[in-house]
Amino acid sequence: MNQHNYYLYILQCSDGSYYTGVTNNLERRFEEHQEGTDPKCYTYNRRPLVLKYYEYSRVIDDVIAREKQVKKWSRKKKEALMSGNIGELQRLAERYTERNPDNQ
Repeated sequence: MNQHNYYLYILQCSDGSYYTGVTNNLERRFEEHQEGTDPKCYTYNRRPLVLKYYEYSRVIDDVIAREKQVKKWSRKKKEALMSGNIGELQRLAERYTERNPDNQ
């Protein structure tokens, strides 16, 4: 059985925005974004790019679920994740839950 690593990644675009994606080849996918191989891609007109964060798993479904989760996060929450500031990440999650009790 062929084992793969699947990656959730976050890129910082030249306009300061963030792009979150999933791939099974992080180096290749980053090069594709950086070279602008797809004019319809969000990052195409926002190059150059910086890889700010990634995490991996051998289970694609876990990475896809994580991507959906992170894409919903605020900019501040993504920045806490990228900087490894777990305390801030938890604080922001608690603030969100307090403001949105139906999303627990």
